[in-house]
Amino acid sequence: MDDDAPVIYGLEFQARALTPQVAETDAIRFLVGTQSLKFENQIHQIDFDDENNILNKNVFLHQPGEVWHVSASPADKAVLTTVYNKSSEQKAEMCGAVWRIPSEFDASANDAQDDASASAQALELLCHLDDGNHSNMVSTVWEPAGDGKKLISLTENNILMWDLDVSSSQAKLSSSATLEGKGNPKFTAGRWNPHHNCTQMATANDTTIRGWDVRTMQQVYCIDNAHGQLVRELDFNPNKQYYLVSCGDDCNVKFWDVRNSTAPVLTLSEHSHWVWSVRYNHFHDQLVLTSSSDSRVILHNMVSISSEPFGHLIDEDDDSEEDEENKKEKPREPEKDGVIGTYEEHEDSVYAAEWSTADPWLFASLSYDGRLVINRVPKAVKYKILL
Repeated sequence: MDDDAPVIYGLEFQARALTPQVAETDAIRFLVGTQSLKFENQIHQIDFDDENNILNKNVFLHQPGEVWHVSASPADKAVLTTVYNKSSEQKAEMCGAVWRIPSEFDASANDAQDDASASAQALELLCHLDDGNHSNMVSTVWEPAGDGKKLISLTENNILMWDLDVSSSQAKLSSSATLEGKGNPKFTAGRWNPHHNCTQMATANDTTIRGWDVRTMQQVYCIDNAHGQLVRELDFNPNKQYYLVSCGDDCNVKFWDVRNSTAPVLTLSEHSHWVWSVRYNHFHDQLVLTSSSDSRVILHNMVSISSEPFGHLIDEDDDSEEDEENKKEKPREPEKDGVIGTYEEHEDSVYAAEWSTADPWLFASLSYDGRLVINRVPKAVKYKILL
């Protein structure tokens, strides 16, 4: 089998929530949450065996409702948060909770059953992210590289900072901020900045991106009209502390320097419909992944604004005769920004695309019809970056 061939896994239900298992640095593992109104929802733990090119799954029941967002603890690989739709006859609301994957589960039973829910164990509920005063949660985000005891949840118009106890069985609301403005603005996305000692985060609401100091819960910058339509997702460059990328319903992906945000540093317009997801590679920030409801996933090479632009390592003082001859023979072409690959294995809106935290050259994408696709960065690109 071709090493670069995609590996596809089909869930039996629709799905839009995907995360790598951040604390797992050895195995290539992703978590996927399902959306079913008729049946019990599930969290699928997907392990990718890179040597044999096969996927292994473990399925856990997520009994409260449809999973709209999932996020894995950076410190404990068994702990995760979900945002889910809890519906009753009177109302439906979006809630958040912290869960633990059962420590002892019968993996063989999952593999043996086609109907995974018949044998699946339920996730263990640790605590609800609810103080009784805030409702309609949008997403949760853990403190990057933290001890897994601090996380932020976004409701429609609040930022809530939670402190978890040692066993993660109790969440205490430590601080909060409220989004104020005309027309009752609502958050759509949030991302915790891994730089500045993790003291800042960015949020999106409507067409605006805002930066917040999480110590004071005060706004520190604002990018008005960042996109022509709704901003869907954000991500911070892991290697350049002031750089942020955003995507939205205007089909664009925009790169920002938050110190001077009057105009984007660069804009990409490769997608033909709403862009739902954008992610920097955790190590090589020139690799940027986007997914869209045009059913495509695109891998971009953004070398010009990366932490390793072309030529930064070339020693200009090294002028030996041999090198001079080689330079005449083989002038090295500067690397250019552009599309590395367009991946079209999906047939529905691709709501999420995520890099593996165990293998920097591997990524997963998830479309609404429940199709999870594992792809790799092309070897030629990988070796060009490494060598």
